Amino acid sequence: MNPFSSGTRLRDMIRAIRACKTAAEERAVVRKECAAIRAAISENDQDYSHRNLAKLMFIHMLGYPTHFGQMECLKLIASPGFPEKRIGYLGLMLLLDERQEVLMLVTNSIKQDLNHTNQYIAGLALCALGNICSAEMARDLAPEVERLLQFRDPNIRKKAALCSIRIIKKVPDLAENFVNPAAALLKEKHHGVLLTGVQLCTDLCKVSKEALEHLRKKCTDGLVRVLKDVVNSSYSPEYDVSGIADPFLHIRLLKLSCVLGQGDADSSDTMNDILAQVATKTESKKNAGNAILYECVATIMSIEDNGGLRVLAVNILGKFLSSRDNNIRYVALNMLMKAIALDSQAVQRHRTTLLECVKDSDASIRKRALDLVYLLVNESNVKSLTKELIDYLEVCDSEFKGDLTAKICSVVEKFSPEKIWYIDQMLKILSAAGNHVKEEVWHALIVVITNASNLHGYTVRSLYRAVQTAGEQETLVRVAVWCIGEYGEMLVNNAGMLAGENPITVTESEAVDVVETAIRCHSDLPTRSMCLIALLKLSSHFSSCSQRINNIILHYKRSLVLELQQRAIEFNSIIEKHHNIRSALVERMPALDEATYSSRRAGSVPAAVSTSEGAPLNPPNGVSKHTSSALVDLLDLTSDDITAPSSSGGDFLQDLLGVDQSPALSHPGTNQTQKSSNDVLLDLLSIGTPPAQSGSSTNNMLSPNQDNKNSLDMLDTLTSAQASSLVGSSMIDLLDGFGASSSVPVAEKNGLTLPSIVAFESSSLRVTFKFLKQPENPETALIEAQFFNKSPNIYSDFTFQAAVPKV
Repeated sequence: MNPFSSGTRLRDMIRAIRACKTAAEERAVVRKECAAIRAAISENDQDYSHRNLAKLMFIHMLGYPTHFGQMECLKLIASPGFPEKRIGYLGLMLLLDERQEVLMLVTNSIKQDLNHTNQYIAGLALCALGNICSAEMARDLAPEVERLLQFRDPNIRKKAALCSIRIIKKVPDLAENFVNPAAALLKEKHHGVLLTGVQLCTDLCKVSKEALEHLRKKCTDGLVRVLKDVVNSSYSPEYDVSGIADPFLHIRLLKLSCVLGQGDADSSDTMNDILAQVATKTESKKNAGNAILYECVATIMSIEDNGGLRVLAVNILGKFLSSRDNNIRYVALNMLMKAIALDSQAVQRHRTTLLECVKDSDASIRKRALDLVYLLVNESNVKSLTKELIDYLEVCDSEFKGDLTAKICSVVEKFSPEKIWYIDQMLKILSAAGNHVKEEVWHALIVVITNASNLHGYTVRSLYRAVQTAGEQETLVRVAVWCIGEYGEMLVNNAGMLAGENPITVTESEAVDVVETAIRCHSDLPTRSMCLIALLKLSSHFSSCSQRINNIILHYKRSLVLELQQRAIEFNSIIEKHHNIRSALVERMPALDEATYSSRRAGSVPAAVSTSEGAPLNPPNGVSKHTSSALVDLLDLTSDDITAPSSSGGDFLQDLLGVDQSPALSHPGTNQTQKSSNDVLLDLLSIGTPPAQSGSSTNNMLSPNQDNKNSLDMLDTLTSAQASSLVGSSMIDLLDGFGASSSVPVAEKNGLTLPSIVAFESSSLRVTFKFLKQPENPETALIEAQFFNKSPNIYSDFTFQAAVPKV
């Protein structure tokens, strides 16, 4: 016989396919066999139709197309013999799915087989219907399936129950037809039928509220009796698994108990005793017993409140955590995540075990245990838990340090009892894993440090010690450099010593060494930029090292990094040429408002800003807050809305430059020192000298009662006007020409004061620009040029040209 004829046996075809050495050979064999099967189907060969379909199923499992054999399945299903029907139904379940329109042709055959006198043929139809039943088939065949739920043979009842689950999932409206037959199945003695009946009841409760209420009233007591019988049943070899009677039925009964008891106090009370019995009597040395205990815990956590049972359930999970099986420990951690929301005190008792899980070698267990420990932290245990976590942070794997660091930082920030403890813990974290600390975390640390005026000396000394031993941690270096720049004189003088603190001897040169080492050993641009700023500040405080600091800064005037080069040039100019303003520029930063910073981290700025203690933060020097900081708004240093921050903590521009402009803005009549500082700041930003404050021009421009929009327009005009004037102005050098200049003319329009400028002036010609912004069109600035002939000559054919930047 030809080995690839339609009469080839299935085993011969499988042997020929497995003998192929390449994919091409396999495709050739399959192609020849499919051709022979097509020929047999077209010739209506009935002798080998069941064999051909069996071979098609094997070919289908190899991944080759077999759609041409679908109709052959229907022919075999319609055959009277059991062998043909068996192959036909098997092919139907394997080659087709519920989306195939061909299924509509087989509905009538399945209906006939469901009513067949031969129970094995009825079982074939139930199996096929339970696997590929569509919504249309479910509606047509539901009555036959419902009838078979009372069939005499337990195997048929079991298959009918499984088929009913598929039907109610496809068509939930049919659930009410199966409620009473499903309740009757809970009285079965046959474990197979009882198992499928319990599952049918569980799914009925999920798809229908009416079914849930009915089963709660009618079946809860019966369910408890069944569970009690199973728990107390004697040894039965037919259902025994590792010495436990039918653990599968145990688990299904517990799942149904969970569904019935959830949200119903009466049902929960009925189940309490049997759940306690299951939890205490089940053997936990075998995996089957652990599965039952886990499901029992899940049920206890889901039903209505019973404090004693929940403590028992958490204790079971605690035993799971001591297991050597990682799978058991992981599922216990997952369940404890749910339990902590219900009874955190019971979970707190297992804190020590959870901390050991954080140190486990399995990455999944470490991460889940860390999430759980994070949820356990509160004000009473934050110190002990943080100490344990930081101790482990120092020795844990590098790939785990990122998650662990983020959790510890969050805990310390959220539950810190006092600032000194917060600073100490953050320094430990920065020393152990500073490279894994996020930017906003060390920003928040600096905000706290600025607000803890009594801890400035302690903090800078602690950072100095830490950076000596952990100088490779980038974030630690940044915080240390910032603090040394701000509080370097306190480090050298041992100022602000706390009780019990050991003094250290640090010279000015040693303090500069730290910053110099940082700027040379770290290539990160933000770190090096912070080092340059710290050096500038130290040059004012450490007069003995001023020349050395200047030499370090000079080195970066030739840097290829534009940011460093620009900073070095400007800072060198300040040190060498502008001694009179250096002290004002490098003043210590004022305390930043913690509430403002926290709200910005959350993405919003509150209407009323206050400190963490709840009292409003007073600005330095007793200056009252101003509600509109137009200069900061102009530079886009605040949030997108126009609400200005408080003068003490929100104006980061003032903090950066060490100049307090709020007195001049809020009180035009303050002392001359404050006024000159404001002038210096305006000159640095190329805005020019403000107009004379006779009358109310400045108040009008920056008055809290003025429309913020108009203030922004005014300042936009100032910027654009001054940019035009830089062409022929001596103010190109931002750090030169700080001498007082005469007041410029102003133009009045709609109650606003708009300064005009002299754009060009010579012995024969003067050009003046006036600026105007219409309220209805704030995006456009109108510039009026006025030309004055200062000579006795007469000019003709006068042409004016101006170059405008694209911006």
